[in-house]
Amino acid sequence: MKLNDIRDNSGARHRRMRIGRGIGSGKGKTGGRGQKGAKARSGVSINGFEGGQMPLHMRLPKRGFTNAKFRKDYAEVNLGMIQKAIDAGKLDISGTVDHAALKTAGLARGGKDGVRLLGKGELTAKVAFNVAGASKGAVAAVEKAGGSVVLPAKEAAEA
Repeated sequence: MKLNDIRDNSGARHRRMRIGRGIGSGKGKTGGRGQKGAKARSGVSINGFEGGQMPLHMRLPKRGFTNAKFRKDYAEVNLGMIQKAIDAGKLDISGTVDHAALKTAGLARGGKDGVRLLGKGELTAKVAFNVAGASKGAVAAVEKAGGSVVLPAKEAAEA
């Protein structure tokens, strides 16, 4: 076999059907769009249109409220990812681990209001955290491994 002999299998590639090119082509006149109506016109989107009946998305009640103004934006980090970073040598655990340390290790993205620890994964290293928030499971897992979690918000409330 030579490189210049390589070909597709016969019938593997189809030529594009040129529609609207006369009756003899079989796709002339209406171009495969049937007869008249919104679907035959160009640039008409009828997604969700129910023939004049009130569409389903408008019949259903509105629900809920998102308070974007006062919403907290936390970078969520799982304990398993922290352990992975410690094993890889990306995270220094000699001091306290805070938002800046997690950011430099590439674990915390965004989070203008700080970091929130979540308990997914296993943590075996003894680590002292200083974070904005933590789930109960995450706090329990860190303390089980011999570490500690300091939450500044709770600290201020106790003082």
